[in-house]
Order: sequence, then structure tokens, then C-alpha cells
Amino acid sequence: MKTRVLVKIIVQRYGLWIAAFFIILTTILVVRSRKVKELDWQFVRAFGIRLPMRYGIHGIDVSRHNDRINWERVRQMEADGVRLQFVFIKATEGATLADKHFGKNWREAKKSALRRGAYHFYHPTRDPLKQANNFIRTVELSEGDFVPVVDFEVINGQSDETIINGLRLWLETVEEHYHVRPMIYTNGNLYKRYIKDNLGEYPLWIADYSAKHLRTYDVDKLYLWQHNQSGFVQGIRGQVDFNVFVRDEDRMKDICL
Repeated sequence: MKTRVLVKIIVQRYGLWIAAFFIILTTILVVRSRKVKELDWQFVRAFGIRLPMRYGIHGIDVSRHNDRINWERVRQMEADGVRLQFVFIKATEGATLADKHFGKNWREAKKSALRRGAYHFYHPTRDPLKQANNFIRTVELSEGDFVPVVDFEVINGQSDETIINGLRLWLETVEEHYHVRPMIYTNGNLYKRYIKDNLGEYPLWIADYSAKHLRTYDVDKLYLWQHNQSGFVQGIRGQVDFNVFVRDEDRMKDICL
């Protein structure tokens, strides 16, 4: 039945106000349905979460909080056609801390044929140069690894200027050492306040659990999306952060050595 005919019937039977309400409600439902279809969310029981199946390259990130990991089981896991293809591993935090499981996780991830990346948890109250050197001392990158990542999640009461200048110094120091442009991991609020108009030239990995869309981010810089922090993976204790690569597969080289 054509929409015009349907509206006419509703108006005749139920009146103009009820018809208007019906049309608005229908529009909302159609828009929501299109958004869900765009990302093709599907619940994958083995992982315990919905995955945006529009994207074909899925991965996780881990740290010491995930305790000891059985990387062979991680590599073997596959469900509903989804196989994990990459992992980011916490390497360092602040000016002196190194993740106690980083060394083993870094080696075993490579043995398991997962593309690997290392990240640094950034503290705005610590010297950014010392933080960069902490990462450099700890992480040796190889061809095919992801570029270094700075994990920016906290502001610790620091001024905007202190945060932006400190992050820039970390990024520039790490880039000078590895000869590749690092990537920024952050959430939507911090991105809009600190990154978008100040450090927008760097590749972006966004943590956004809204499950709506990614149109609020710079599509030319967005490469990774952490869409859920409550997944499960065999070989890993507890909940795991899940990510997807949101560009065409051949663009993976943009954020790898």
C-alpha cells in the first residue's frame, strides 16, 4: 500500500493528531532500523556480546588486569565466522611503570599470528618526556606491528594547555624514535575537548559504547573503534575490550610499521 493512501486512511479513521503521531513514530522506527542495519549488529554467543558485522577485522586489547593469557586458545577461537585478528597490549603507564605481563604477552601474541600493538597509559600529571622514554625503553616494534598508541583517558585536574602540550610532546618524541606517527586512543568526550581541534592530525582509536554511529568523528583519521568492554574470549579470564578496524582492509598499512 502506498504511503499517501495509508496516511489518508489513518486521517479519515483516527483524526489528524493521531495520524501525525503515527507518522512520527513510524519515521523514528525506520531511522533506528536503518542505523542497526548499517552496522549489522549480531549477538555472538561465544563472545557474549553483539558485534558490528559490517566490519570484517575484529580484535581485542589486554593488560595485566586480564592476568595470564593462554594465547593458543585465543588464536584458535572462532564463532559465527568471526576470528580475532589483532590485539593491543598495555606496555607502560606514567613515567616508570611497565605492565608486568607485557613481555610475555608481546612475544606470545606474535607466535599466535595476531597482529599486535603496544600502548602507553598517559598521566597528565607526569613528565611527558619521561613517559615517552618509559615506552621507548620497554617496547621494541617489528615490521607489521601497529604504530605506538597513547591511551588518553584521564585529565587529573590539569589545564587544557598542560594536557594538549604534554600529549603533543609524548607523540612527537615517540614519533622521532620509531619514525612512524603514533595513534591516539581516547573516548568521545575527551576527543571533542582536547584532540579534535588540537591533535587531529594523528590516527584515532575511539572508545564509544553508544552503538549508534561514528559520524561525529573525523572519518579521515578514525581507524579503530572500541565498541564494547564486556566481551569474553577463551583463554582470557574476565571481561575483554572488543574493537574493530573501521576502514577498508588495505588501509591497515596506514597504522602499521
